[in-house]
Amino acid sequence: MLTHLLAAAGTTQPTPTPSPSASAVEGESALDRANDRVETPCLIDDGSVCGLLRGWGLDDRLARALTGYGATVLQILLIIALGLALRWLLRRAISRLTERIAAGETGVGRRTGVATAEADPGATAAIDLAPFAGERRAQRARTVGSVLQSTTTAVIWVTVLLLVLGVFGINLAPLIAGAGVLGVALGFGSQTLVKDFLSGIFLILEDQYGVGDVVDLGDANGTVEAVGLRVTRVRAVDGTVWYVRNGEILRVGNQSQGWARAVLDVNVAYGEDVTRVQDLLREVAHELFEEPDWAELVLEEPEVWGVEALAPGAVVVRLVVKTAPLEQWKVAREMRRRIKARFDREGVEIPFPQSTVWLRSEREDGAPAPASISPEAPTQQDRREPPPPGETEASRTADVQDRSGL
Repeated sequence: MLTHLLAAAGTTQPTPTPSPSASAVEGESALDRANDRVETPCLIDDGSVCGLLRGWGLDDRLARALTGYGATVLQILLIIALGLALRWLLRRAISRLTERIAAGETGVGRRTGVATAEADPGATAAIDLAPFAGERRAQRARTVGSVLQSTTTAVIWVTVLLLVLGVFGINLAPLIAGAGVLGVALGFGSQTLVKDFLSGIFLILEDQYGVGDVVDLGDANGTVEAVGLRVTRVRAVDGTVWYVRNGEILRVGNQSQGWARAVLDVNVAYGEDVTRVQDLLREVAHELFEEPDWAELVLEEPEVWGVEALAPGAVVVRLVVKTAPLEQWKVAREMRRRIKARFDREGVEIPFPQSTVWLRSEREDGAPAPASISPEAPTQQDRREPPPPGETEASRTADVQDRSGL
């Protein structure tokens, strides 16, 4: 019995310590807050931020709450203010540069360089006098400026957003990784669109063509009506409007930049004196060059390059005239008219295709009648040598018919 009592006494459970009640915790929290108020007073006109807020009419609790988040709010406001200031400075710099380029005050964006002037002294004046040159330069400058402004704005605001999220303690690693995956997906899904935009930017920057130029883009030829970052609009001679994606343009043939050249290949008969023909062409071209009405279109003294080819039916003599851009066709038409009139006065023969018509009829007995030549006056190409002695023209014609099966 005693043994059992001692064992029970040795295994006596310790008395648990009572936990603090909720009222005690609330009392301690209230005490802490009271101590904070004593240590950090928030009185009006005490020189602190909290006192300033109290002076604006806020109560103690709200002023202290705002003071606690003041550092975070100030950081956010500072980041946004810096972003706005940087965006304003960059956009202003881009706008001023764009306007200077559009007005032609700087050498940027102008194709009249030292190398061009040294290679061809007349090219600089031709470019400056080119139609739509100022409009094209202004359009190119403003387009590039708009792209740069949009790009800088997007980069600045994305950076500001990431910095603000970092102030709130948000982990940016998942966001950056997700943005990278989204960018890769968009890159694979819209390769054609990105290619068109990049090609359009380089087309504008390099001034490959502009509004008013006559270009050859492969399948589309005509006058450029609009140049965008994605699509170029071209109107053909017959009025057809072509919309060409910039990414699909593999080559550009521009007939409007700097200067143009009217190339005329004049055909004359083999019996004409080539030297005399060249002198006549040179005189006709010089008369056009000396006329005041054509002085602004013809940039240099026309040149006769000489015999270009010996064609089956004519001798080809080449004449070239250097003209202002887009005026080569007008000058070429006027030159052809004057050359034709001068050759007619001088008696120079311009050969043209001719043909001989053979007529066949049947006699009364059913046998085919001998073929005869149509009663047209023989031309220089139809002249033939007389038949040998003992052979008449009719007999030779009959032999030809027998051999041909007529």
